[in-house]
Amino acid sequence: MLYYMAQWLQQAAEGTEWESALSPLRIFRYITFRGAGAAATALLLSLWLGPRFIAWLKKVNFRQEYQDKAEAGGVKREMPYSKKGVPTMGGLMIVLVMDFTTLLWAQWNTFIQLVLLSMLVMCGLGFYDDFAKVNRQESSGVQARVKLLVQIIFSGLVAFYLWLSPATRPLVTEVMVPFYKYPVLIGGSGLAVGVLLTMLAIVGSSNAVNLTDGLDGLAIGCTVIVSFVFLVMTYIAGNKIFAAHLQVPYVAGAGELTVFVAAMIGGGLGFLWFNCFPAQVFMGDTGSLALGGMLGMIAVLIHQPLVLVIAGGLFVAEAASVMIQTGWFKYTRKRYGEGRRVFLMAPLHHHFEKLGWPESRVVTRFYILCVLFAVLALSTLKIR
Repeated sequence: MLYYMAQWLQQAAEGTEWESALSPLRIFRYITFRGAGAAATALLLSLWLGPRFIAWLKKVNFRQEYQDKAEAGGVKREMPYSKKGVPTMGGLMIVLVMDFTTLLWAQWNTFIQLVLLSMLVMCGLGFYDDFAKVNRQESSGVQARVKLLVQIIFSGLVAFYLWLSPATRPLVTEVMVPFYKYPVLIGGSGLAVGVLLTMLAIVGSSNAVNLTDGLDGLAIGCTVIVSFVFLVMTYIAGNKIFAAHLQVPYVAGAGELTVFVAAMIGGGLGFLWFNCFPAQVFMGDTGSLALGGMLGMIAVLIHQPLVLVIAGGLFVAEAASVMIQTGWFKYTRKRYGEGRRVFLMAPLHHHFEKLGWPESRVVTRFYILCVLFAVLALSTLKIR
């Protein structure tokens, strides 16, 4: 909105005495300026809105009045602190802030429309799941297969939409891999793999972030770290000169995603202010499914879905721990008559809690690992 307002004022003043006075408004043409503005706006808006939003969640009784899975599984917290009674569905605040900030600072194009629509769909799915948990006051909400089915259908529709437009068709027909500058698959074979990667990126990232959301500040902090990677990569992908120099796919219009990612970083940091230990509010599936889906969507739209596997390595490890634990338990129960475990508890962060690590130590060390994965992901820009 600010971009279009600045453009309108400059055009209206052209040839008048106001032209030189309004010439500084040209700064709104620069993505870097609007990205910085989006990050600052989202951060300040989150800090202002946070206490009011938390009070509202308490008023409508959107609280987690049940033990979380870790406490039910025997994890003893580092202090007499239980997560029972803490407001949930704080992801609504993140989504509202990101929507408002993006509409305020971004230039409207297909990519912005896609990420905003996707965020609303994933947020709605997460809200439905959280509402079911709050209504029943138990840790199980909507059945996992129902959520998975919705995610698969939606991601399939996204892949189909990208294929329909000649401008975005290469995003699903040409398969790019990290550390290599040319497509490894194109044409019909590329389409099949590209559609699969698109769906896996959105569905996998959404669920991986959701599984990571188990400790105060863990999921949102790691999401912010990974978002910094895509802040750089969206800007490069949308800049023809930088993309050619670094030999990465140029995607016209993808630069505007930089503004969206900046809003995600600002909104995430603002939410972390209230979600750090001990948490005053949880994002719930409302936030984790939306943010995870957004990371997957952005990776697809800049033609780098597999880079997300590196940047989000911690999310991958968390999701893998659940799949390994579940798979091994079912296999050993079928073969030996008794289920056995690889980890003391899954997801992975609860395994370390069971080892006796304090919650704050687990979160801090996982942040460090997330930063290392982020640096490795950024190295793909030069090592090609």
